[in-house]
Amino acid sequence: MSAHFLIRRDGELIQFVACDRRAWHAGASDWRGRQRCNDFSIGIELEGSDQRRFMPVQYQVLAALAERICRRYPIADIVGHSDIAPGRKTDPGPHFDWLRFHRLLSAASR
Repeated sequence: MSAHFLIRRDGELIQFVACDRRAWHAGASDWRGRQRCNDFSIGIELEGSDQRRFMPVQYQVLAALAERICRRYPIADIVGHSDIAPGRKTDPGPHFDWLRFHRLLSAASR
């Protein structure tokens, strides 16, 4: 498994794969009737688990990164692995605050 990016709990951002290359983060997946999400998505992993809340700095880095990616690529949706591979993947999990992320993303886009 690989992703394009990893955001560590301390906010460190690591890029493993260029955004215009395929990373193997989604596996067997489907979004809006389109299969093999690795072929058309950019994978961002957050260090953490389903049992722990994410750190404020992770949200800040994620929003800034997503804003830069959205400026460069025609991003239609931002979803979790649990959305594209339900039953098989659970992340970002119940502790991910989507509202907080969207607020920070909106602020970063201004």
